[in-house]
Amino acid sequence: MKIEIPEQKKFVYETRIAVRWGDMDAMRHLNNATYFRYMETARIDWFRSIGCQPDKDGEGPIIANAFCNFYRQFEYPDEVLLKMYVSDLRRTTFESWLTMESVLEPGVIRAAGGATTIWVNFAQQKAVTLPDHMRAIIGE
Repeated sequence: MKIEIPEQKKFVYETRIAVRWGDMDAMRHLNNATYFRYMETARIDWFRSIGCQPDKDGEGPIIANAFCNFYRQFEYPDEVLLKMYVSDLRRTTFESWLTMESVLEPGVIRAAGGATTIWVNFAQQKAVTLPDHMRAIIGE
């Protein structure tokens, strides 16, 4: 199943991650699981950059699902440019989208993925309304 990134989205963050030798698999290209690790790192870095520090005794984001479409492989040495977008703001959820390109070949998307984020009360293990500060950042 291939999920397309929507045209209507808001750019919110950009970061770079160096491909490490150990990130490769036996075929000498970036291991599929590593793409998800890179997307997770970008999401967490974005959350931190906007002052969103999950509190295990309070509220914060969780990921309900995640996907990645692989178009072209990455190999060592390289650096991955990740661009993050958000869309589909709802009462308790929003979508995040990430594109990945090589800094050696700017503008060519080698992978793209995303995740559904749900705002939860961790103690209650229940979805709750996104706080106003998050709504303002994600806003459409």
